[in-house]
Amino acid sequence: MKLWGGRFSGRRDPQFEKFSESFSLDQRFVLYDLRVNLAYVKAMGEARVLKPREAAQLAAGLEVLRRKIQRNPRWAQGQAAEDVHTWVEAELERQVGDVARKLRTGRSRNDLVATEMRLYVKDATLHLERVLVDLLAALVSQARRYSQVVLPGYTHLQPAQPILLAHYLLAYFEMFCRDGSRLRDCRARADELPMGAGALAGTTFAINRERLAKELGFARVARNSLDVTSDRDPAAEMLFACALCMVHLSRWAEDLIIYSSPGFGYVELADAYSTGSSLMPQKKNPDSLELIRGRAGTLLGNLTAMLAVMKGLPLAYDRDLQEDKAAMFSGVDTTLGALDIAARVAATLRIRPERMRAMTQLGFLTSTDLADELVRRGIPFADAHEQVGKLVRHCSAEGKTFQDLSAEEAAQFVPGWDSALHDVAISTERSVARRKVTGGTAPKQVARQVAHAEKLVGELLRKLK
Repeated sequence: MKLWGGRFSGRRDPQFEKFSESFSLDQRFVLYDLRVNLAYVKAMGEARVLKPREAAQLAAGLEVLRRKIQRNPRWAQGQAAEDVHTWVEAELERQVGDVARKLRTGRSRNDLVATEMRLYVKDATLHLERVLVDLLAALVSQARRYSQVVLPGYTHLQPAQPILLAHYLLAYFEMFCRDGSRLRDCRARADELPMGAGALAGTTFAINRERLAKELGFARVARNSLDVTSDRDPAAEMLFACALCMVHLSRWAEDLIIYSSPGFGYVELADAYSTGSSLMPQKKNPDSLELIRGRAGTLLGNLTAMLAVMKGLPLAYDRDLQEDKAAMFSGVDTTLGALDIAARVAATLRIRPERMRAMTQLGFLTSTDLADELVRRGIPFADAHEQVGKLVRHCSAEGKTFQDLSAEEAAQFVPGWDSALHDVAISTERSVARRKVTGGTAPKQVARQVAHAEKLVGELLRKLK
């Protein structure tokens, strides 16, 4: 069965049939196809394009197909069709006879596919956000549990300043919150109805598109039929949101890969999310994190593929757009899998506060605090920076930490050295506590951040049920 066969004669090349089919991918749209067709049949009945009896027959046949598919997860095995829309019409004709040939009155596969794509994007972004909230909850739980733990903060992967572990965890919380916001924005922009736009110019039948939008759960009707039938912005935007989320997951995974190595030893992955070596008995490899990091690259490829397909297309629909589904489905599936594993890893991660505390004594993390204290005593920051820098250089050359310095030794480089400066130099807890600005790493500020994060997670859980 072809939806377009009347114009053509002769047998098509089987190789081209195989090359051009999309059923192997768009079969995932089958329930959307049935849902949209059912709503469209109702709209055609209301517009008196279909007689009441015809609309009832078609609706009943579509409902039979829906139940059949839901009862049999392997319904598509062994089926041959150009696409899912052709398959649905052929199956419907077997159910109800020739009246099925009226199904596509006034509509095109162009507006049908565009509608189903938008329904998929709305559902997929909601599903992604729900899984994302599990990761947010795991990060907040760990932040609450280890709210007083101090660890070295890094820039350029070099020791920089001491921070609270909770502050570190909430930095990723903020990234993933932005990812959730992007998914919501994408869902809002996708929430408009293409059906009734026809192939590109609209339909001559008096379909009530506003009522059809309400029936299908869309917030509004697309304003321009030419645009919406060839628009794949929702799919591209969703892929961008997925790709950026995977970039954030990849950064988080990279941190934990580094922090779980013996040279750092800040964290340990649960055995359930690690693997070993076939040769080296001692190995515990962070494969779950490495796979997340690797699959971020796959998402970047999917996004690039989608944008490359779209970039040179004339209005309106072109068959190139058939390629959107492979990138879209793969992108969503990969992101869902990565988020799920990331949430499990985060929830079961073993934190080693004693190792973090020991490492804060290395790397001269309180150097900026020393310079700031000298500024409070009236010394220009540039001079204070130079004095402390010379002190650090001396310690590095001698293999000493700030704790190892005598007062006389320190005074050679910082003339005003006294017990108060010594206390500043050796206390990472004091360094953390002094950063009281909004958004800083001081315990009171971080406690506010944790409370806000817990409230936000609670709100999201209620909203996304």
